[in-house]
Amino acid sequence: MDGFTPWPPEFAARYEAEGHWGRDLLGDVPGGAPGRTALVAGDTRLTYAELDLRVRRAADGLTALGLRRGDRVIVQLPNSAGFAVVFLALVRSGIVPVLALPAHRAGEIRELCALTDARGYFMSETDGDFDVRRLARSLPVDHVVVDGDAGEFTTLADVEAAGRADSVPERPEPGDVAVLLLSGGTTGSPKLIPRTHRDYVYNLRASAEVCGFGRDTVYLAALPAAHNFALACPGILGALHRGGTVVMVPTTSPAETFPLIERERVTVSALVPPAALLWARAAARTRHDLASLRLVQVGGARLAPEHAATVPRALGCALQQVFGMAEGLLNFTRPDDPPHLVEGTQGRPLSPADEICVVDPGGAPVPPGEVGELLTRGPYTLRGYYRAPEHNARAFTPDGFFRTGDLVRRLPSGHLVVEGRTKEQINRGGEKFAAAELEGHLLAHPAVRDAAVVGLPDPVLGERTCAFLVPRDGTPPPALAAIKEFLRGRGVAAFKFPDRIEAVGSFPLTGVGKVDKNGLAARLR
Repeated sequence: MDGFTPWPPEFAARYEAEGHWGRDLLGDVPGGAPGRTALVAGDTRLTYAELDLRVRRAADGLTALGLRRGDRVIVQLPNSAGFAVVFLALVRSGIVPVLALPAHRAGEIRELCALTDARGYFMSETDGDFDVRRLARSLPVDHVVVDGDAGEFTTLADVEAAGRADSVPERPEPGDVAVLLLSGGTTGSPKLIPRTHRDYVYNLRASAEVCGFGRDTVYLAALPAAHNFALACPGILGALHRGGTVVMVPTTSPAETFPLIERERVTVSALVPPAALLWARAAARTRHDLASLRLVQVGGARLAPEHAATVPRALGCALQQVFGMAEGLLNFTRPDDPPHLVEGTQGRPLSPADEICVVDPGGAPVPPGEVGELLTRGPYTLRGYYRAPEHNARAFTPDGFFRTGDLVRRLPSGHLVVEGRTKEQINRGGEKFAAAELEGHLLAHPAVRDAAVVGLPDPVLGERTCAFLVPRDGTPPPALAAIKEFLRGRGVAAFKFPDRIEAVGSFPLTGVGKVDKNGLAARLR
């Protein structure tokens, strides 16, 4: 695929020789017995045989639409049976899903279409009060497929009905790009992460092994399925690979998840820190039986040690900290780790082939235990963002190490403690976005002359977003409600909206003339 940076041949040969890479394809991952329950979503219950039948028909129906191996399509579906069927049918056919979040709006979706030359858009019938159909009509794609009432568009049911179960689609190669994941990014434009069949299968397979997934696993997918964490760490795909059951729900709210845990005897779920704290508080007063829970994974943002100690006690299960990135590298605390490592670290690398460097601002390795930027490369860490050569020149070292932008300490045990970020990225409750992206939208407001966005520490969300605004001469500063309405009109996802607005006359500058964001944040502290 154009715009994809492959692993150098000597690394590919090594990963194959060491057994990390095989010939398995992402669409063939489900591995449960035909009669076992594979998927539960709302009123839908599918055995492995029923899921496979729907996927085979959908894959052939996509071909009947005119989609072909290597085509890119935008997938914006909630946690549902439709997501699982569409995703597996696409990757089985070699059609590349570009995974958008349900919270994304017109601005983000149009950018993804332009970046990928997308030929299709897969969407849900509704998303609250957001008019998805109006957006779909404005997109430059050949096909719109709706999971639900389609109006003038094609339904997913139509696609499945048009497909033959005995048809054999064109098979992708293990080295082909299987899926494009969205990076949190640190620039104003979206960055897409190409994951191949062989590296992503290894990602989910090795994760499932470390986490002890098996046929008795019942995995509750409550975080968005388009997130790498919920999809393949080990997530939905890891549970299906091991023959377990996946229960999908579009929210982490205890009001909806706790009844499902009781009814389906859920054994494991993945949460971001704010949701984990919410579950811990709600568990004390719930009437639902949560005794089936054996493991809760927490990642997406750092979990404070004091919370890491209280969450598992409140839920009556084990805690696993997970620190990783859609770009690749994953770190897990292990079941046999002592409590001080489970509570005080973000885990150690998944793979023996993961290479880790912790360096100072000049690129020199720091002494063990000291803070530095995390660099990494390995069999499931990308070698370049999709169609981003200029950014790749900055994001990777000449010898292929990815500059993560995370500040960490590495302990003698190999466990990492995350200490912060070098890049200007906001991590609000596990949803990551670039400060520069929001600044660009704010600068378009007629009353704003300049804007600087910073993240402020928050005990629940990890970070809240504060926008410092310099109003135009003679113009009163816009209120927070007005800014949110302005951003909504520009098609910006709500999780990127500022939580706080501060009007200032000018920005403090660093010695080299850049906006001193640390100085701005210090004003509020």
